[in-house]
Amino acid sequence: MSSHPSALPVVVIGAGPVGLAAAAHLVGRDIEPLVLEAGPTAGSAVREWSHVRLFSTWAELVDPAAEKLLAPTGWTAPDGATCPTGGDWAERYLQPLADVLGGKVRTEARVTGVSRLSRDRVVDADREQQPFTVHVSYGDGTESRIMARAVIDASGTWNTPGPIGGDGLPALGERAAADRVSYRVPDLRDPAVRARYAGRRTAVIGSGASAFTALASLADLAENEPGTHAVWILRRGISGSTFGGGDADQLPARGALGLAAKAAVDNGYADAVTGFRTAHVEGDGDRLVLVAEDGRRLDPVDEVIGLTGFRPELSFLDELRLGLDERLQSPVELAPLIDPNQHSCGTVYPHGVNELSHPEKDVYLVGMKSYGRAPTFLAMTGYEQVRSIAAAIAGDREAAERVELTLPETGVCGGAGLFDAPEAAQPAEGGGCCSTPATLRIDAPAPSASGGC
Repeated sequence: MSSHPSALPVVVIGAGPVGLAAAAHLVGRDIEPLVLEAGPTAGSAVREWSHVRLFSTWAELVDPAAEKLLAPTGWTAPDGATCPTGGDWAERYLQPLADVLGGKVRTEARVTGVSRLSRDRVVDADREQQPFTVHVSYGDGTESRIMARAVIDASGTWNTPGPIGGDGLPALGERAAADRVSYRVPDLRDPAVRARYAGRRTAVIGSGASAFTALASLADLAENEPGTHAVWILRRGISGSTFGGGDADQLPARGALGLAAKAAVDNGYADAVTGFRTAHVEGDGDRLVLVAEDGRRLDPVDEVIGLTGFRPELSFLDELRLGLDERLQSPVELAPLIDPNQHSCGTVYPHGVNELSHPEKDVYLVGMKSYGRAPTFLAMTGYEQVRSIAAAIAGDREAAERVELTLPETGVCGGAGLFDAPEAAQPAEGGGCCSTPATLRIDAPAPSASGGC
């Protein structure tokens, strides 16, 4: 091992879209990456929702640096105007990219801890001069310790879904009902999964894109399977922004998701229950009864699909000095831009190394993990993050602070997104909450709440 950290690789945790993009940008900067993926293949998490169609098009899902690596192999980019499924994304882009990176990607390599060499989080002396130590557990039961000059955590949040309890904790009885509670959008093409929901009453808890997808899928099933019905449970009320931006969304497929969920309700395939925060899950024979914090009880359901968001797994980073927002568990400089207590549109201007830095130098949480508990993350946001970070690691500060991305707007800009307070449902005077200037440096201050949408 070289005694100088700059001679060591940059460890990237996770071989998903943003992790592999990080590796491509590092390679483009002549910096050696080492991607550690806990699953058996690249894009393991994406493959678990292979049946779900993305609302971004191929043109927005292929990172430019990755495409540059792929081009000499004869790889042909898919039609940029079409929206792939998760399975398409994994097979036609992520796996070929991992193959090009070759030995720079290790699968079945789970990171169990990250620290500084000979320094726990308490020790100050010469801390930044020490390389990182990354502890890894492999699928064959062996372990190793890898030295790194920097760490980019792109491990995502897929494996830590939020519980259905309204207080952020599992509802009483939720664990006991685990065989009838799912936290994923069901793949109704699978005969076994289809049989689980066909002709049954299912509660769908959540108000985001995943809930929209589940409602639309169950509505399609109900057209052919009598007795199939969904109960859509929202913790807040229904307002003008509930179903997203619709036709005003600059990502048409994203707008169409909300319209499909609205159609499921309008056509009688789903009933909406608002202001319902689950406290108890009670058994009623072979069925379940959901009880709210205010005492309301719903009619029995056969299945529950909890789609209440995700949260970051931070335990293996416990020896590092992270600067995380107390609400979202995202980097403190990024949090005000994505806090759903402040706005509901999900639009955040492009950002990079400045917003993603921590007190611990050269550690970065990127991709969905950088958003902590906040929703509505776009792949191209992650690609811009890692482009900026790779430039910073290479010492190119000008490139690190240069914006190279324009994001599509949601068509929704309606104030606070967590609670249905009437005064929060209207944009502030002069516009909405999430304006994006035409030209903006990454190190510029956040747009004010009175900026125009």
